[in-house]
Amino acid sequence: MSKNFKIDYKRKERIGFQEVIFGASKTIEQLDAIVEDYQKNKQSALITRVQKVKAEVLCERYDQNFYDSISEMLLIGEFPIEKKENEVAILSGGTSDQFLVNEIYYTLLYFGRKASRYQDIGVAGVHRLLDNIEELKKFKVLIVVAGFEGALPTVVGGLLPQPIIAVPASIGYGIGKGGTVALHSMLSSCANGITVVNIDNGYGAAMAAYRIINNV
Repeated sequence: MSKNFKIDYKRKERIGFQEVIFGASKTIEQLDAIVEDYQKNKQSALITRVQKVKAEVLCERYDQNFYDSISEMLLIGEFPIEKKENEVAILSGGTSDQFLVNEIYYTLLYFGRKASRYQDIGVAGVHRLLDNIEELKKFKVLIVVAGFEGALPTVVGGLLPQPIIAVPASIGYGIGKGGTVALHSMLSSCANGITVVNIDNGYGAAMAAYRIINNV
């Protein structure tokens, strides 16, 4: 039976990092075949948005594995032993943003970068952010996650000089439901130079940060 996929193993040579698999819309059989291909090439496979039932099957089939049920990130293989720290900080507005914080964190970890997490420091209690300002200055890139009105990246952008990647979260209710308000707020930010990714795109934010720190 012929493969209906083709892994881009030369991607790392071209742009500095290997391919990551989007798992949400793939069947268990498709994911299993892709992982097996990675195994034959002696590479660990990182898969995003893997539903728990799929992850459980794959974890039974492969001994070396890690699954985070909050972000639905699945690793078949191992994270790098050596990791660089103090390059990226992940800031989030509330505990409900944990699924995105974890997606960002484990993506960067897969690429050998251990990010620091500053959680539940939203603008409703801005003193929680201010308490960490001096410590945040040491990082090269800041990734800021927020739902509801999405104001946190603007506040951070007015206080700190690093590149800031804003992630609108689909957390909220009423008019704030689904992340559209947060997205529009971040795109309209008056803090100069903020980069904004799509709603709930933690993986994209992690890769934007990696491109920055990998070429500094």
